[in-house]
Amino acid sequence: MRILAVSDLHYRLPHYDWLTRVAADHDALALVGDLADVASAVPHPVQTVVLDRYLRDLAGRTRVLASSGNHDLDGPGEHGEQVASWLRAAAADGLHVDGASVDVGDTRFTVCPWWDGPVTRQAVADQLAAAAVGRPARWVWLYHSPPAGTVLCRDGRREFPDHDLAGWIEEHRPDVVLCGHIHQAPWVDGGSWHARLGSTWVFNAGKQVGPVPAHITLDLDAGTADWFGVYESGSVTL
Repeated sequence: MRILAVSDLHYRLPHYDWLTRVAADHDALALVGDLADVASAVPHPVQTVVLDRYLRDLAGRTRVLASSGNHDLDGPGEHGEQVASWLRAAAADGLHVDGASVDVGDTRFTVCPWWDGPVTRQAVADQLAAAAVGRPARWVWLYHSPPAGTVLCRDGRREFPDHDLAGWIEEHRPDVVLCGHIHQAPWVDGGSWHARLGSTWVFNAGKQVGPVPAHITLDLDAGTADWFGVYESGSVTL
């Protein structure tokens, strides 16, 4: 089971083009939030049309798992809290988005949305509790914000800890959590692209300029994680 994990592409289309060239070399592609970019000159509704096409193209090459980040929200849901409705609407065979859990062999993937308030927070808690039932040998989460208690929260000036995620990890003890959100975490003093919370590995590939996005390749069978960060790289044994 080889997983290619990226986050925070922020509508950088050359990075999506790169993904279309390499996706087929992996068993799964994990896009961990902020697929779009609210600061772009391209209107958000136009971005989502383009991104929908990329996602469907990628899903024709490998299994795609895509979770939302704060830049992907496009309006309130029926409960009045912000959601990425365009991403939920993109769900298809081979394309698993916010709210999904899917088993691939002995690995369960759970794709968590960015939550905006108490209702959507509870939806994530309920999703994780349901996915914990009958879990197979390995469990991988996609969740955009990194958990409290790890160096993945550091941007060089302050920390942005997600205490709710840390609590859910302590409760359910997944094997791997793929995050993003804090672009600078792998490069700042005291930061990193990987961390441990108990027995759980947590990863944040970060975001850099260049023709290839910062990314992590996880080989769950070999028990390795390899990080590419444009100007440097690294590896850990799981």
